[in-house]
Order: sequence, then C-alpha cells, then structure tokens
Amino acid sequence: MSKNLSLLCDFYEFTMAQGYFLNGKKDEICYFDVFFRNIPDNGNFVIVAGLEQIIDFILNLHFDEEDINFFRTQNIFDEEFLNYLKNFKFSGDIYALREGEIAFAQEPLLTIKAKACEAQILETFILLTLNHQSLIATKANRIVRAAKGRSVLEFGSRRAQGVDAAINGARAAFIGGCLASACTLASKLYDISTSGTMAHSWVQMFDNELEAFKAYCKLYPKNAILLVDTYDTLKSGLPNAIEAFKQTKPLNFGIRLDSGDLYALSLKARKILDEAGFKECKIIASGSLDEDQISTLVEKNAPIDAFGVGEKLITAKSSPVLGCVYKLVAIENQNKLTPKIKISESSEKITNPHFKKLLRFFDKTSKKALFDKLYLENEPIEEEKYEIKALQIPIFKNGKLVYQKPNLNEIQAYTKKQLECLDEELLDLKHQKAYPLLLSSRLHALKNELLNTHQRADNGLY
Repeated sequence: MSKNLSLLCDFYEFTMAQGYFLNGKKDEICYFDVFFRNIPDNGNFVIVAGLEQIIDFILNLHFDEEDINFFRTQNIFDEEFLNYLKNFKFSGDIYALREGEIAFAQEPLLTIKAKACEAQILETFILLTLNHQSLIATKANRIVRAAKGRSVLEFGSRRAQGVDAAINGARAAFIGGCLASACTLASKLYDISTSGTMAHSWVQMFDNELEAFKAYCKLYPKNAILLVDTYDTLKSGLPNAIEAFKQTKPLNFGIRLDSGDLYALSLKARKILDEAGFKECKIIASGSLDEDQISTLVEKNAPIDAFGVGEKLITAKSSPVLGCVYKLVAIENQNKLTPKIKISESSEKITNPHFKKLLRFFDKTSKKALFDKLYLENEPIEEEKYEIKALQIPIFKNGKLVYQKPNLNEIQAYTKKQLECLDEELLDLKHQKAYPLLLSSRLHALKNELLNTHQRADNGLY
C-alpha cells in the first residue's frame, strides 16, 4: 500500500506556501490548532483517531521529481520555490491528543508549531485523517454502547466510500470498540480479528440448503455460522441449520439473521433452537443496522448475541461529517509570540487565540472527568483539589518523532479506560449533556482584548 501522498493537499496550500516563501515568511513560526465545532449525531463527545496515519504521512512527506514536474506544468510556481520543495522536510513540533482520547467541541486535537510553509502543507492531510477516523471511531462506539455488552462486528468494506475509507474505517471502528472486522486487509495491516459468515450465493451454489449448510459446517467446525434467510428463515433455513448441526456436530456454531423482523425472528429462532437442544447456538443479526435499531432490540431483550454492522457504521450515515478545522492561533518572530484570532458573527466560529495547553480535571474520589480547561502554555496551574491530566502530548519535536506509537489493541484498551471516566449522562445515546470547556482567566482576558481591538479597528478608531 506504499503511495506517495505528498500531493494529497488542497492546491491553495501550495500557492500560499509559495507566497510565504517569496514574501520572506517561509521561516516565520506559526501555531495552528485543529478542532471541531459540533459533535456528530447530536452526541456528547468524539473519540480521537487517525494519529498514526498522520505520523506516517509526515515521516514520508517529500516531493519527488515527478511532483516537481507536475508543479511546473501549472505555470505559476517559481523555480526557487520548487527547489525548496525538492528538499522539503518537516522540522517543526506537533502536540496531540492520543488516539482513543475523548474530545469535546472547540478543544485542540492537534497543535502544530512549524515554519509557515511546512505548517500550511500539512493542513489537508491532517484534517481529512482526523475527520474520517474520529468520525468512524465515534460512530462505532455509539453502536457498541447501544449493544450493551453484545459483540459488534464491523461489516462495512463493501459499502465504504473508497479503499482508504474501508481500511482505515475498519481501524477506527476497532478503536471505537468493535470486536472484529470483515476487512481482510485491515486485519493484516492492523492485526484486527477477522469475522465473517457466508453469503446467500454459498447456499445457492448447492442443490439444496441443507447440503450447503452441511458442507460449511464440515469445512469450518470452529466457526460454523449459517445464514438462514436465503429462502425462508423459519420454514427452511432454521430447520436445515438444525439438521446440519445434528449431522456435523460443529464445535462452535450459530445462525445469522439478515432480513425481516429481527426481534420476532430472533425470539422464534431462540425458542426453536433451545427446544432442539442447541442452547449454545449463537444468533447474529445484521442488515443495515445502526445504534437506534440495536438499542430497540436490546431494550426489548431480543435474544441476539452479536450484531454485524456495515453501511451505517462505515459511512457514519446519520451524521457523515465531523468538520475539524485548522486555524492559525499565533505567530512567532524572534522568540516573541503574537496571538491571532478569527472573528465571526457566529460565536462558535470565534477561535481561542495563542499557544495553549489543554487540561482535564477529575474528581479525586470518583475519578470521573469534571471539566476541561484551556490555559496559555506558560500559565501556572493552581487547582489543587482535582486530579489533573494534560491532554496534549508531544509527537514531533524539531521534526523528530518523539512518540512511541501504541498498537491497535492498546489504543482500544485506552479508549475503554477513558470512557469509564465519563459521567453516565455523557454516555447516554438519547440525551445531550454539555461537558464544560473553560478558559483560564488569562486566556479569557486575552480573547476579549483581541475581540475589542478588532471591533475598535472595524469602527475606524485606529
């Protein structure tokens, strides 16, 4: 899967980078924050994912001769700038929330401190990666929470919107809590457990349903999951599955319901299986499921052991955009920082200026997260009655990777641990609860000062 992705970048990033270069600003240090403004599905939080791919992109970021020749065909790039790109290497700092961390609106998921050209060229890939994987990890976790302990299997590859969406979507779904994936390549790349049963075509390839089921059980006795709705679930599929189990005696087995009234079918199937002596037979449900449908099935105590979830997970169909943005918050000249702010008539689009640190405060007894707070980077912390955690950690320093990437199982375990720190109301799928993000007094004063300064300038007072 090795690809040169250096041109996976909005074209204006390169035209702006050249503008900085030709105007003597290429070495000016900039600080950018990456954050989102709204939580998908009217949810209460987002699970951060995608940092590993961002790291790999930055480590491999270069422009080869083919790239440079492409730029020349655009007839707008100066040769001096193209020579700069030939030797391009990221030399800045990046601070980020770990993968699996819980994040809330307006919080910096990443902060980039780098020379202007370098910081600008990173924008597109960072945004597309965080936007996609964090969205899918968050959606997957909503589905996992709806299942209330029942296994959730990611079945989305064939509905994913492209190759990377399938592979990295499976990765993100695992971070969000899915037990396994049907995507074989994701399993190979990320050591995710594989999952799969059979298609209707398997049943149709045989002279009859019973022969199809028996053949499958003989081939895969340790995971004989039979799809029973090819013709008629209750009249033929389930009776033939039971007969196949009796004749082949698989070690681990189950049925999959993929259509119809899953609640009614699961009740009837469970009763028939139990009466036939197959109480250990698992029932797996699939078929365009999402967290709302799964919640309903669970609340009604449907006897379903696992859910296979595809298109509505891998596309985050109900709310398919996270909307991370990449905003300049400070520039540095001769070691002096000048804060920058973006102002809008919409209050949620007004940025929090300056180089900052993000802290999470926990109750010392319950260990539950109480609120997050943004401080200026060099601002002292005087809150002694809470446990405090710095959310951003160094990833790159002076262009060198200083972060040890965890494996995917470690990330999934970290996610689970962070979720345990949330109040139950934040985990509720049906109700919104605002989680407090506070600004320190110094940051609040700075933001108001900048707002007032710009308002006075707009009114012609300067």
